[in-house]
Amino acid sequence: MPFLNRVEAGRRLADALAGWKDRHPVILALPRGGVPVAAEIAARLSAPLDLVLVRKLGVPGRPELAMGAVVDGAEPITVRNEDVIATVRVTPVAFEAVRQRELAEIERRRRFYLGARPPVPVKDRCVIVVDDGIATGATVRAALRAIRRRGPAQLVLATPVAPRDVIADLSEEADAVVCLETPQPFWAVGAAYLDFDQVGDEAVIATLARFPPEGGGPLPP
Repeated sequence: MPFLNRVEAGRRLADALAGWKDRHPVILALPRGGVPVAAEIAARLSAPLDLVLVRKLGVPGRPELAMGAVVDGAEPITVRNEDVIATVRVTPVAFEAVRQRELAEIERRRRFYLGARPPVPVKDRCVIVVDDGIATGATVRAALRAIRRRGPAQLVLATPVAPRDVIADLSEEADAVVCLETPQPFWAVGAAYLDFDQVGDEAVIATLARFPPEGGGPLPP
C-alpha cells in the first residue's frame, strides 16, 4: 500500500526501528524530504536529530539524471556514477563545474538550516541515516561514506521505499538497512506516496528547532 505522506511513512519506519532505541542512536536526515520522516523516528526513539547535507550531481542539461553526489565536510566526499558519466560523455570540466555549484548550495543550506546550531557528535555512536526514498542511491551512498569517516560505532540506513537492487548495493555501505517497501518494477519515489508535496526550507528549520542537539526527543509544543 502507498504511504499517505512522509509523516505516516516516518511513523511506520519508526515502528520498524523501535529495537534500536536502547542503542541511543543519532538520527541524520537528508534534507529536505528526509526531514519529516526522520523527525518521526527521532521522536519515537527519543534521539537527537541532525542533517547530513548531500547534493546530487545532475548531468548538465539533464539534472534529473545523477552522475554522482557530493557531501559537505572539511574534505567533501564525492561519489561518481561512472556508467552515467561514460554514457552521456560528461567531461571532467563539466563534472567539476556541477560539483562546485552543488558545494556552494550545500554551504548555503548549512548556513540557512543550521546557523550556529552545533552538530550532533556521531563518533562511537549508533547513527541512523534517513531519507524519504531512494532511487539510484548515489546521494545516499555519498552520505554513508562521509558519515563512516566520522567514526560511528554502527551505521544504519533507513528509508520507506527503494529499488531492491539498490538496497542490495547499499547494504555494502551500511551495517544494517531497514527498507519497508521494494516495489517491482520501481517507477519513482513519489509513486509510493499519495501526498508527495515538496518540503520547504521553513519546514526543515521548524522541525530542527523542535529537537535539541543533546537529544531526548522533541521539545513540548
